[in-house]
Amino acid sequence: MKVYEAAYRGWVVKESHSTRTREGAITVRCPSCGSEKDRVVDSRSSSDGLAVRRRRECQGCSKRFTSYERIEETPRMVVKKDLRREPFNRGKVLDGIITACQKRKISMESMETIVDEVEKRIREDFDQEVPSVFIGEVVTEHLRNLDSVAYVRFASVYQEFADVSEFLHALTRLVSKERTTDVQR
Repeated sequence: MKVYEAAYRGWVVKESHSTRTREGAITVRCPSCGSEKDRVVDSRSSSDGLAVRRRRECQGCSKRFTSYERIEETPRMVVKKDLRREPFNRGKVLDGIITACQKRKISMESMETIVDEVEKRIREDFDQEVPSVFIGEVVTEHLRNLDSVAYVRFASVYQEFADVSEFLHALTRLVSKERTTDVQR
């Protein structure tokens, strides 16, 4: 089964803008006018090969939009520290990374790459449930290598420091690792 998403002017339109025909094919409705008549202008595989990106032009209003075709997987459940479970949400991980990277010279592409890596590692290591700690560790590992300020921001929320001394201890370890890396260069 395939899931279709359409993105137009920053809006992401999911299954509510797609319908099935009698033959079982899925048609995509234009997010602007709602027409189901469109033509595919360009079609490309994503870099990871897990999605197909299609540029479409609506035959009703002539506006263009992008749709993504992805394989629908069994949703992974994230097990929180208090043992609550919720579906894995790529957007939530990306939001946390964006917050940590605010006012830093880090491209959106780099942040998306981290989320892609998180998803890849989850697919490789877990079938149904993934501990939230694992997700935090993968993000922390990548941010540590990308930007020390973003790493500290993310770690300060993720690691839930009890007091300032724990936070200072983590900062001291980070600074000593950076000095060691600088000496080795």
